[in-house]
Amino acid sequence: MAVKIRLARRGRKKAATYDIVVADARAPRDGRFIEKLGTYNPNTNPATITYDSDRAFYWVMTGAQPTETVRAMLAYRGVLLRRHLQLGVVKGALTQEVADQRYQTWLDEKNNKIEAKKTGLTDTKAEARVNALAAETKVKEARTAALAQKQAAALAAATPAAPAAEETTEETTETAETSAEAAA
Repeated sequence: MAVKIRLARRGRKKAATYDIVVADARAPRDGRFIEKLGTYNPNTNPATITYDSDRAFYWVMTGAQPTETVRAMLAYRGVLLRRHLQLGVVKGALTQEVADQRYQTWLDEKNNKIEAKKTGLTDTKAEARVNALAAETKVKEARTAALAQKQAAALAAATPAAPAAEETTEETTETAETSAEAAA
């Protein structure tokens, strides 16, 4: 019986999540499986991979063949490196302690890279939010300044008309006074 480690689709339309399962190669994609190892959610950034690494290691060591996608995930999370190191121990190329130490060092570095990516993404998102707020504030200030300038222009247009009316009134009163003096 050929055994595969593959993905089984779950979730709703256009928002798929996957189960990482060990199944007979002849079983349908979403059908019967031997064991569920974990889940994979490609909708997050970075993609969320949760699985039982010990059971995945067990199945890889017993000969289960991962599909290309699952192979990439297992390599990303270090299961295939652990298998490689364990085969070196079996052949006598290195000791179990050295293999465990190398694996733990690699795993710590990988976890640090993943955390750095997550914090980088949150920092980028926060920076984008601050920049968007600054741009909105700048646009708001420009609109306020344009509105104030427009109101000032309207006030200035209305204000000179009033003094001109006063001047004409003064001129008419002066003219009336001069004509009254001339008549007297």
